[in-house]
Amino acid sequence: MTRLLLALAAALVAAGAAQAQHAPASPYSGLETRPVKALSEQQIADLRSGRGMGLALPAELNGYPGPVHVLELGDRLGLNAKQRARVEELHAAMKAETIPLGERLIAQETDLDRQFATKSVTPASLQAATADIGASQGALRGAHLRYHLSTLEVLSPEQIRRYGELRGYGGSHGHHGSGHN
Repeated sequence: MTRLLLALAAALVAAGAAQAQHAPASPYSGLETRPVKALSEQQIADLRSGRGMGLALPAELNGYPGPVHVLELGDRLGLNAKQRARVEELHAAMKAETIPLGERLIAQETDLDRQFATKSVTPASLQAATADIGASQGALRGAHLRYHLSTLEVLSPEQIRRYGELRGYGGSHGHHGSGHN
């Protein structure tokens, strides 16, 4: 019986050691083939088209509707012609502002990637590149959030409530602004 237990224990130790040698690949495995290592193809497409990419979640989830979704839900929200025209203006202005910011961010990430790929990165160039990237990310997020704020002012309190309902957000939102028609 003791020999059987020793054999079983030895087999378990050997299996554990074999498993440790074949550890799973890094979660980053495969990402080294990306043209811009820090951005997925979807993120690049989203930046180039001015999509929000979740940057405005603090607004969206606290009762500040975004122009894209307001336009998508326009009929169900009962937008009048004046409201629809104003939200379309806001959407166009948002895209005109966010697409160049997205392109700038892609270029900055591409430059940072190139610095590492060519082994030309220095502490000073790294500091400058990451500061520029951070400023672009902040400007992009600020733009998306600002258009949620502007869109809120176009809608009535009832439309804002209905928007949250249609988007599937439970509970009440933090802000129920005065809204205008």
